[in-house]
Amino acid sequence: MRYLWLATGWLTLSVGVIGVFLPVMPTVPFLLVAVWAFARSSPRLGARIMRHPKFGPPIRAWRKGGIISRTAKIWAVGAMACGVGWTILLGLDPRLIAVQAAACTAVGIWLVSRPEA
Repeated sequence: MRYLWLATGWLTLSVGVIGVFLPVMPTVPFLLVAVWAFARSSPRLGARIMRHPKFGPPIRAWRKGGIISRTAKIWAVGAMACGVGWTILLGLDPRLIAVQAAACTAVGIWLVSRPEA
């Protein structure tokens, strides 16, 4: 089982690193999963991510009290709104757009309701 957690950690860490370079892809949620998986397979790697100067503070804030910064909330809600807007501009099936909009609205409400630092 240790190898499954280790593989999950490396996979989500890799996707998180890709998110650093692609503005529409989140980074911190993938790093949260990586830390979680590494805690079960390699605590040293999990601690290394937690100590990172840029990504460590938001991960520690989330783990401490479910805190998400206002900037992160704005970017996330904006990205979801843009995603729904793009599907409208592309002229996709209105049922698909409705499902996407409902899912993004639910996630957005949950996200905005989280505490801020």
